[in-house]
Amino acid sequence: MSDDNQILVPPSFMAVYSDARQRLTERSDVVRARYELCEDLACHLVEQAQTLYHVQAPSEADILLRIHAGLSGADSGVSAGEARWITLRLAELLEWRCPELPAPLDQS
Repeated sequence: MSDDNQILVPPSFMAVYSDARQRLTERSDVVRARYELCEDLACHLVEQAQTLYHVQAPSEADILLRIHAGLSGADSGVSAGEARWITLRLAELLEWRCPELPAPLDQS
């Protein structure tokens, strides 16, 4: 991703769009746009997760698993890999330990 754009896509997100040989499976501008969307979504979910924690008082792990399940749905607008990345990023932003996430049904 060596163009004039100032946004640096982290390696953890690049891995979502990399094959076994570490080559991107999408154009860099597509990866960057998807990263921006996923980062914004993770940041947006912080408040929702905190509200769930204080109102319903389930465990942090339960909240993250519920959010991951919602993101993994067909109508969410994100891929399985992106759903996993968003959930891991959300846990990082909240400083919560992320539970073991279910494996995606579609491994491709």
